[in-house]
Amino acid sequence: MAPQRRKKSNGPFAWYNKLAAFNVEDLFSRKKLSGPARSVVVHEDLPADYKTDKGKVKREYVYRTNQVITSKYTVITFLPRNLLEQFRRIANIFFAAIAILQFFSIFSTVSPGLVVIPLLTVLGITALKDGYEDIKRHQSDRRVNSTLMRILEGGDFVNKNITGRKSKTFVRGLIPRSLRKKPQVAKSGDIEMQQNTAPSAVINGQENPEETYDDGYEYDYPPDGVEDHEESHHHNFFQHRHYEHHPRWRKARWEDVGVGDFVKIYDNEQIPADIIICATSEEDNVAFVETKNLDGETNLKSRSACPALTHLRNAKECADSKNSLHVDCEQPDNNMYKLTATVVMPHDKYPVDLGQTLLRGTTLRHTKWVIGLVIYTGEDTKIVLNSGGTPSKRSKVERQMNPQVFLNLVLLAIMAVVCGVAESSLEKYYSPLGAPWVYGDNISDDNPRIDGLITFVFALITFQNIVPISLYISIEFVRTAQAAFIYFDGDIFHKKTGRPTLARSWNLSDDLGQIEYIFSDKTGTLTQNVMVFRKCSIGGKAYHGDPPVEEMPNHEVEMETTMKTAGETHQENRSSDSTSTTVQDQQAENGSNPSLLQAEKPNLNPETRFHDQELFNDIESAVNAGPDQESQARSLNGFFTVLSLCHTVLSTVDPDTGAITYKAQSPDEEALVHAAAAVGYVFRGRDRDVLHLQTPFSDDLEHYQLVNILEFTSARKRMSVIVKKLDGGDDRLFLLTKGADNVIYERLKPGGENFKKITEEHLDSFANEGLRTLTLAYKVIPQNEYEEWSARYNEAIVALDDREEKIAAVSSEIECDLRLLGATAIEDRLQDGVPETIADLKTAGIKIWVATGDKLETAIAIGHSTNLISKESNMIIVRGDGSRPIWNQMMNAMQEFFPEEAEVRGVTQDADTQNPARPDDPYPLKRVNTGVTSIVGPDNGERPGGFVLVIDGLALTHAFSNEAHSDLLLALATQCESVICCRVSPLQKALIVGLVRDGLGVMTLAIGDGANDVSMIQAADVGVGISGEEGLQAVNSSDYAIGQFRFLKRLLLVHGHWSYSRNGNMIANFFYKNIVCIGVLWWFQIYCGWSSQYVFEYTLLLWWNSFWTVAPTIAIGLFDRIVDDDILMALPELYRYGREGHWFNMKLFLAYMLDGIVQSALIYFLILYAYNVPTSRSDGYDVNQYEFSTVMIISAVLTANLFNGLNTNVWTGWVFFAVAIGNVLIWSYTAFYDSVSPGWFNTPVYGTNHFLWPSAYFWFSILLTFLLAMTPRYLYKSYKFIFNPNDLDIMRWAKKVDPNRDFAKDAHMGVSSALASAAPSRRSTFDGERPGAPSLRAASRTDMSTGLRSTHRGFDFAVEEGGPAMRRLQSNLSAPRPSQTSLPHGLGVTAKQKMSFASLRKSLKKRRPRTTSTEGQDKH
Repeated sequence: MAPQRRKKSNGPFAWYNKLAAFNVEDLFSRKKLSGPARSVVVHEDLPADYKTDKGKVKREYVYRTNQVITSKYTVITFLPRNLLEQFRRIANIFFAAIAILQFFSIFSTVSPGLVVIPLLTVLGITALKDGYEDIKRHQSDRRVNSTLMRILEGGDFVNKNITGRKSKTFVRGLIPRSLRKKPQVAKSGDIEMQQNTAPSAVINGQENPEETYDDGYEYDYPPDGVEDHEESHHHNFFQHRHYEHHPRWRKARWEDVGVGDFVKIYDNEQIPADIIICATSEEDNVAFVETKNLDGETNLKSRSACPALTHLRNAKECADSKNSLHVDCEQPDNNMYKLTATVVMPHDKYPVDLGQTLLRGTTLRHTKWVIGLVIYTGEDTKIVLNSGGTPSKRSKVERQMNPQVFLNLVLLAIMAVVCGVAESSLEKYYSPLGAPWVYGDNISDDNPRIDGLITFVFALITFQNIVPISLYISIEFVRTAQAAFIYFDGDIFHKKTGRPTLARSWNLSDDLGQIEYIFSDKTGTLTQNVMVFRKCSIGGKAYHGDPPVEEMPNHEVEMETTMKTAGETHQENRSSDSTSTTVQDQQAENGSNPSLLQAEKPNLNPETRFHDQELFNDIESAVNAGPDQESQARSLNGFFTVLSLCHTVLSTVDPDTGAITYKAQSPDEEALVHAAAAVGYVFRGRDRDVLHLQTPFSDDLEHYQLVNILEFTSARKRMSVIVKKLDGGDDRLFLLTKGADNVIYERLKPGGENFKKITEEHLDSFANEGLRTLTLAYKVIPQNEYEEWSARYNEAIVALDDREEKIAAVSSEIECDLRLLGATAIEDRLQDGVPETIADLKTAGIKIWVATGDKLETAIAIGHSTNLISKESNMIIVRGDGSRPIWNQMMNAMQEFFPEEAEVRGVTQDADTQNPARPDDPYPLKRVNTGVTSIVGPDNGERPGGFVLVIDGLALTHAFSNEAHSDLLLALATQCESVICCRVSPLQKALIVGLVRDGLGVMTLAIGDGANDVSMIQAADVGVGISGEEGLQAVNSSDYAIGQFRFLKRLLLVHGHWSYSRNGNMIANFFYKNIVCIGVLWWFQIYCGWSSQYVFEYTLLLWWNSFWTVAPTIAIGLFDRIVDDDILMALPELYRYGREGHWFNMKLFLAYMLDGIVQSALIYFLILYAYNVPTSRSDGYDVNQYEFSTVMIISAVLTANLFNGLNTNVWTGWVFFAVAIGNVLIWSYTAFYDSVSPGWFNTPVYGTNHFLWPSAYFWFSILLTFLLAMTPRYLYKSYKFIFNPNDLDIMRWAKKVDPNRDFAKDAHMGVSSALASAAPSRRSTFDGERPGAPSLRAASRTDMSTGLRSTHRGFDFAVEEGGPAMRRLQSNLSAPRPSQTSLPHGLGVTAKQKMSFASLRKSLKKRRPRTTSTEGQDKH
């Protein structure tokens, strides 16, 4: 049964739970309350209602600064907040109370100043550590807030919007302005970057590529008043001093940007605030931005300028007072996908939405510059509203200590009450009898009850070590050392970036050993943000690609280079002449861009370039083929023609290299176009609606007219283009399509079943390897059919009602009777070791959830490639855009797949809890047929791979709407092995973590690398930030910073497990050894009239926790090892001991406490009665109290130290030293201190040595008590190790017997049955083997929103839907007309052209075959 949701406590300890749940940050963190809707004025006065009667601007209209602070403390709040955090420890409150009591003379034992020193030491060390951690945050904040960018000043421009004062930090509060350092660009090695969009250019230490100036000013127009400057964006800069009052762009800090400022952003710079786009450098005022810091998506988004503001293209226009306007904006909110505003001009209004804005955290790409108007700053920006304040985290061990400390305090209170009551009762009884030891009972103010109260307080002081203050000092020291161990561990040192793993919060090391749930981002955390074309299937033949260069042996690299050169020689030789002559002649006559058509081929990265020698040979054969190879040649040419033309990629020429570079919104499209270029199909750009393509089949460029683009949407799952070949007199139109396999297959022309089946098998093989697949097809469109369809399409695109649905319906009409070409397989390249790491973490019993802003298909593809989803898995999909209510979807999933659990939890469909407006209509799950084969077997939903829940952000919004929905979501999710959340906002990520952490009471870890992961990292018990190459935004908010995701395995399984076992063992032994001491003191009360007196000489008691017994416990915390690290890495199952809380719990605590009580009784009573005989001294005198009590403390020290040593798993030289040092010190101190003459200072034990050392009682008592005290624990451990060993015992013994044993090899050979049964398969993209006949049994998926079941074949494609860039392409298209069936005069091709896609069949008949065609390529 899955874990139940944790219920709220209503019992007698409810008050304690409320106290434990108290958050200090709630008192000091500033609430991010959104202000009212605002009007941002430009060259206008503020509205009258913005001001009070006295003319002052109302507080709610004083906008927040752009300063963002992630640190916890300020100069004012550091002391109170830090003290409150520390006094959440019950022990600290107790220590403070005891120290205060001893300031009263009646209770003082030593100097009050000395009493308070230990407490101040604990508070001071902790405060210094916390202060150091926060200073690093302040330094990061200062660097980011001081990042330079450009804002408008001069001319008539005056920003009349009021911005509040900036906050003072440590730097501003303590360092005078004159001594502060000037803002600097952050160093690339700095791992302390701010969570909220630290600029990547700043992180990488890069300056803006534009020209910089000494005075920091920039003019983008001729300041001398020349009006003829249409191309103002060419940056004709003037910096003469007499232009200082002209409008200009001034360098300013991010924190100085205010609402209403105009800013200018350059390519590859990050946006400092939420701005409305006024103008851009690109055609049609389009800008491209990367939003992965906000939503995790890697594909670029296009944004367009507000039409009303496009004239504001330079500083002069922005500063012109004639251009007055104001922007009415909605109230700031955290919805990342919605923004509503209105630009109000003097005579008109223009709406503004998210497509015309740039949000803080996005990065400008492929756009020279953007001018924008700031509307939200700082804490009003959407990215900051989605992040929380820096939390004050406490480890689970520390939280567990509070009840144990509380239990000890209760025990202390009972002991003190007993002493007080007993002493008062004895005084009442013996006072009338004239007992001589009742001194002062005849004094008039003597009162037995008051004396009992005083004895009660004395007892608290006497037994105060039952809660040792030195324990907290030891814990801080040990955790600091453990942080250093992590820092210096070379196995988790990222050599590529030179960054070690850094523990930024030193008090959470033991939490790493108890993690039960991991929440991970995708982009940049699991993946590298790199798409690589890996494999393809063309005409029924699969091409698997040659291994990347770094994965090949040296001799194979040389061979591969030789083959590549040979394969490209023919094409390069044939195309060189035509490129240098024919193209120049053609372009000179018709005015196209000659630089693009003459440019060098793209420079492809050797690490990501697709290369397959077999494919090169087939293309070479196809070029010289005859009629017998017509089918395969047509498939090859058609396949790569579709890749080269069916896309929205833009091509430009790199001015430095002269090579073509591609600007792609979609990383998938960029990978496809690069793959086509790698085999000779080079896309050479477009001139409005004319596409230029270089192919191996033609000596000259081919030209196509782009007639229509049927764009990709999540519902259509395909993209098509309709093109017309402009060469060779062929008037036919071609539909080129790429999309999901099931969507393409159901639109294929009947026939060719064998070819379709083979391609389907290849798709299964690709999907099982975690690759993203696309299926390619084409169709020849008759002219009359197109004309009829075009008329319907034109009606649909101008429809006023249901335009999108009508366009989709008409598009589907033309996308039928397609001819299959093949399929592609793209790898969303993972970080090194991600699949293996996830497999091992799952084997360790940790549940992994992925929360990403990507779409559903992308999330599923990553699930497959990372081993979260196996081919035997059953996927449950819950979507918010379906026709079924979310409650119904989740409820039906529970009843369908987990009926027993649903019955136990009482899950029913309740119309009141779901949506009263929706009918209660359970629906049956249906099977889907793609038109090729039945792809769902009868065991669908019952496959052995378990269940994986996939849920989108819209569904999560409904699920979080009330407690009943969230309870059902949690119940469903806990039944699944993994959960993948897609299309989620940063705030939703935090809510997901909170749902699991608070609902189940489990330990959670969140890991990410971007600003959109900050909320999730802060919400988890442990936050891990990845200091990636593109930015370090998440690191500053994290508790641990690592270089790559794979380091998480060693961080948890080794350092986490070690730290947890060490700290838990150390704390338990610390409590034990103090109980031994306190127990001896307690038993003495029976014989001293319950007067709270010490049995030991005070200094011997004083040094108990300082010198005698502290070393072994610290040695446990530093050097103990449950097993060696190689075993923990090889056998992740061992992590369950930490995950299940084996190393520190109340049961363990009570067992150690009982040990201490029993041992203290043995020590006290055996030694007491040994000396309580007439023959204990040879001179006949009675023994002195300190004589036999010295024997007691030596025996107690020896027993405690060796008992701690017995509980140590690995004895090293340091452990031997630690166990021995306390014993040596107590013997040495006793010998010295007992020999000091009273002439030096008062020594009540002077001369004890004379009686102690010669006495047989001394030696025999120590030996007897030590053996009797140690025997029970020794016998228990021996019996357990011999007759009932656990896995750790077995592994330790195996390591001892065979130190060189390879446990990793044993694990793979089946030594560990748990590993063999639990670990998923570990796949490498290139394993040196070609797949055989792949199984059709891929992961089953059930879409609860539609009730459809299907098999996942890896489809995924990421592209912006309906953005300004697509609209710009659509606007450049024109319908074919008779005059456009051929090229304009001069643009025709020469007689050298041999082959084209349209005429390939005819020209192939003239060639001789070299190989036979493959089977399964039916005529289709």
